[in-house]
Amino acid sequence: MPLTLEQLAEKMRDIDFTMLSTRTDGGAIGARPMSNNRDVDYDGDSWFFTTTDSRMAADIAVDPQVGLTLQGKAGLLGLRPFFVALEGRAELIRDRAQFEAHWTKDLERWWPEGPDTPGLVLIRVHAQRAHYWDGEDEGEIVL
Repeated sequence: MPLTLEQLAEKMRDIDFTMLSTRTDGGAIGARPMSNNRDVDYDGDSWFFTTTDSRMAADIAVDPQVGLTLQGKAGLLGLRPFFVALEGRAELIRDRAQFEAHWTKDLERWWPEGPDTPGLVLIRVHAQRAHYWDGEDEGEIVL
């Protein structure tokens, strides 16, 4: 039986890191690990911080279609890991109120000035499709 978005969200709850993939201006795929900073009440949106001078922000400004890949704890019967591949559209947000809504103290490791860091930008990835693999079970959710 296919998972619902709520069931998928529950399985994703403890996954902190994802690989965020973008298309570069030359057409290559660029991927880098990103933390969701435990902002994990998944409703189809994922949130990440970076800076405006990053390659990732430049890629998104040119082509907002991105991919996220996640690997969770062991799935069915504890034998195989749980995988999720999300396709979505990224948006670069420069709104300080949004920064504060998604900020956690752990981020100060990279940005000691907090939400006031010059050039800080928030990436919102709105998923359009989620494909998951959980042991022998796999499926797709269109959002």
